[in-house]
Amino acid sequence: GAEVTRDASLHIPVMLDEVTAALRPEAGKVFIDATFGNGGYSTHFLNISDCYVTAIDRDPDAIARGQTIVQAFSGRLSLCEGSFSAMRQMVAGTDFEQVDGITFDLGVCSTQLDQAKRGFSFRLDGPLDMRMTPAGESAGDVVNSYKEEQIADILWRYGEERASRRVAQAIVKARKNYPIARTGQLAEIVHSVMPRPKPSQPDSATRTFQALRIYVNQELDELEHALAACVYLLKPGGIV
Repeated sequence: GAEVTRDASLHIPVMLDEVTAALRPEAGKVFIDATFGNGGYSTHFLNISDCYVTAIDRDPDAIARGQTIVQAFSGRLSLCEGSFSAMRQMVAGTDFEQVDGITFDLGVCSTQLDQAKRGFSFRLDGPLDMRMTPAGESAGDVVNSYKEEQIADILWRYGEERASRRVAQAIVKARKNYPIARTGQLAEIVHSVMPRPKPSQPDSATRTFQALRIYVNQELDELEHALAACVYLLKPGGIV
């Protein structure tokens, strides 16, 4: 069939060649793309071979964007909305109970970063949210209601932020004066207690934002459950 092209402004998977070489998509093979995002891996696999893909994403926006890709591959791609920790339940009773390969592209998608309203970015001011799904606690809930020790623990555990206590103290001090409702406010608070990075270094708010995002979305717990599920879903010789 004709090759399906992608919008170049959307997220480009950084290890496409390596993942393709590892999974070796071929006619008749079946794969799970556990983090569909903007469909980079799924689209590539389906373009280069007559394989079949079930793709998962917990972000409803990603599922909505992916419908045109589903139509383009007429029956070779199906999309599931939900957390990849539940992938065994999602594929139960389908042709994907035993697959040749599973791929994960972990972390945040650049499209999520580019949408200020999602609250993932410290560069673009928006509501302090960071949730991949509409449910559950937001990053704003955490910074405005958690105890200083809890915030410091989150920043250290999930962001490896060495200044976690200093940042947590600054957050708690600031919220006494006003609720921390926007990403710009939080970034300013972090910047106020951190040395200014050199031009070649990442923004000093990076680790704080990463930690809150991982915590709010329970990303490490989700991954642990998903990797356990992979054991049951892979055919002998299958690759994750």
